[in-house]
Amino acid sequence: KHKSDRNASKKMASTTFTSEGFDLDAIPDSTNNADVIYEVGGGATVVPTPNKPKIETKTTEAENAATAKSEELKGKGNEEFKAGNYLDAYDYYTDAIEACPGMTGEELMTMKEEFEEQQREKAHARHMLEQEKRRKRSFAERQSRAAGESSTTNAEEEEEEEEETEEEQQQPATFQPPPHEHAKQLSVYHCNRAACLLHLQERNDEAINDCTIALLLNPTYVKALIRRMTAYENIDDTESALKDAQAALMIDPKNTNARKNVTRLEKLEKERMEKLKDETIGKLKDLGNSILGNFGLSLDNFNAVKDPNTGSYSISFDNK
Repeated sequence: KHKSDRNASKKMASTTFTSEGFDLDAIPDSTNNADVIYEVGGGATVVPTPNKPKIETKTTEAENAATAKSEELKGKGNEEFKAGNYLDAYDYYTDAIEACPGMTGEELMTMKEEFEEQQREKAHARHMLEQEKRRKRSFAERQSRAAGESSTTNAEEEEEEEEETEEEQQQPATFQPPPHEHAKQLSVYHCNRAACLLHLQERNDEAINDCTIALLLNPTYVKALIRRMTAYENIDDTESALKDAQAALMIDPKNTNARKNVTRLEKLEKERMEKLKDETIGKLKDLGNSILGNFGLSLDNFNAVKDPNTGSYSISFDNK
């Protein structure tokens, strides 16, 4: 009996399914979005399948037209720039920026400034909170000493608070701009406009602003870093210029222009620091002489000798 049951099961499993014997007229003509369940006894049930939402394309025809217009304006700007007409090129790049869809560079800069202001406010609040905690600890310790109690608990609490503060300092927040669909194109327009500004007199701050926008949109844009470096150097900010040159070289180690600028700016920055050091020492010397003069002394009574190996100074007194 069991053997015959197994044979019957195998026979059923190998039978090809057909719709013969079912009421096909009961099935609606349009079943594109539905599943049909054939029922034992000849019936059929249509189960509608939920419609899948249509995925709308991110770029509309209007946006495509706008980006095409921006690219056209950029092309005209490039022609004017090559011809040395920097002011006309500037105008074309500005028109390209204004025609580009999406968030503007000015809006991005506003967001960045608001974010940085919030971070400054948070840092100030943390500083005030830490000051208040220190005052409370100091007061508690004085009370403990007056009462002859141990300050072990206070020391443990202080250590925990210091660990929390260190963790906060190790993770500084940085501004992360929202994604922009046309980020690459818009960054090029701003960077190109910055190139025009570098050729126009006394417009370095605007060039820095345009390059900063370009880098917010495209953080690895080496050309924007190099142009901002030039603008920083034009306003004698060699420290910022060197940082941009180093960032460009880090992104593109094979960039010979960035490498030459790093070497050149490192030398300039070293000279600037030495000059600043000499000026600071001169001011301190004048201040020291004004004080020591009350005692019949001057800094000439002190000899400062620089160690060529370490760069540090040793001071000796000479009672002349």
